[in-house]
Amino acid sequence: MKQLFRIGFIFTIIMVIALGIFIIFNSENHFEERDLLYYNEQLHIIEEALANGEKEGNLESKYKCHIIYAKEIEDEELSRLYKNNALVLDLTVNGEYVGKVAWDDNRSNYDLIKRGFFGGSVYLWVIMLLSGYILLILFHLSFVKPVKELQKFSEEIAKGNLDEPLPIKKNNLFGNFVEAFDQMREELRDSRKREVNAEVARKEMVTDLSHDIKTPISVIKVACEVLEAKSNKKLKENSNSEEEKKDIEYTLEKVSTISQKADLISSLMTNVMHSTLDDIDKISVNPVETDSRIIKDFFVNLKNYGNIIIENEVPAGIVYMDRLRMEQVIDNVVGNSHKYAGTDIRVSFSETSALSSDGENKEDFIRITIKDSGKGVKEDELSLITQKYFRGSNSKESSGYGLGMYLVKRYMELQLGGMEYYNDDGFTVQLLLKKV
Repeated sequence: MKQLFRIGFIFTIIMVIALGIFIIFNSENHFEERDLLYYNEQLHIIEEALANGEKEGNLESKYKCHIIYAKEIEDEELSRLYKNNALVLDLTVNGEYVGKVAWDDNRSNYDLIKRGFFGGSVYLWVIMLLSGYILLILFHLSFVKPVKELQKFSEEIAKGNLDEPLPIKKNNLFGNFVEAFDQMREELRDSRKREVNAEVARKEMVTDLSHDIKTPISVIKVACEVLEAKSNKKLKENSNSEEEKKDIEYTLEKVSTISQKADLISSLMTNVMHSTLDDIDKISVNPVETDSRIIKDFFVNLKNYGNIIIENEVPAGIVYMDRLRMEQVIDNVVGNSHKYAGTDIRVSFSETSALSSDGENKEDFIRITIKDSGKGVKEDELSLITQKYFRGSNSKESSGYGLGMYLVKRYMELQLGGMEYYNDDGFTVQLLLKKV
């Protein structure tokens, strides 16, 4: 409120000054009244001079008047003088009315007053203009600038920058609000630090637990190996009866089961220890210029997924590709078709073009089409399969995290390409790799 009071006070002072200047100019400019007695004396002198034969031109110059030999008001010169508020008196020479005598000496007074008022108006206009600029500057400093600082500060917070403090000025109109906003920033920063620390602690706990669990598993594995070795040695002895051999074989079977489960638990603990699903978005993708023809090898190496039919050759060219991520993409797509369709998988290659994101330039791509002949994806689930952790209704009996198609889409986009998918007598996935 101090800023509002200050602006109002300054505006009042400026208006008082403007009013004072107006009053001064008004008092200095006044209209002088005519002395009629003086002009009557002048008239008698002029009449006597004319009667004595003196020229009117000399009299006009001497007495600063206009001698008009006209009796009608319609006379042009006489009309002009009346219009200019001149003093017009009847002219009588030798007792005969012959015209008019006019004094237009107040014209200069009018001009002086007019110039005075014009000058005063200009001064007043300049003062109002300067006062307007001053008020605009004060308004900017008191309102606009603090709001812009808050806007910039909020943008930094939106970007996640919580370390830059918001300057708190003594005379800021939004002082209390700014202080509360800055306290919110500090609370968010502290909350983020606590969250990061908690996440680090959680990961450390998972790592420690994984390590602690793997230690007894290693002991179990060693014990299983010792039991297996002793049992095999005892089984080879000829002195064993049939019943003893059956007991030994039974023991070997159970030891093998325990060993297999221990391996499984150890593998799971290794996965938990080295990565978590929460870090999946932090995986880096680094596309580089690569020969497109190596794509065919990715499919040739997936023979364990059944019959993969490559219908044509890959168009030669250089594409942007992260080889490791592209192998993962193709493995995920082909693996899904093998898991859920169980049919032959057909692969074809072609070239295509599309407008860039700015809609001005055309970009060239190599398109990889992967198609199975299964039942496809349910229409109501089709738009959801690239969402993180989504698993379709046909995946209940299959293991997985619902990340396969999500990663395919993400990896292709980070390689400057893209993906499309649809049902067409089976499920079809098209992968687009951008050409250099």
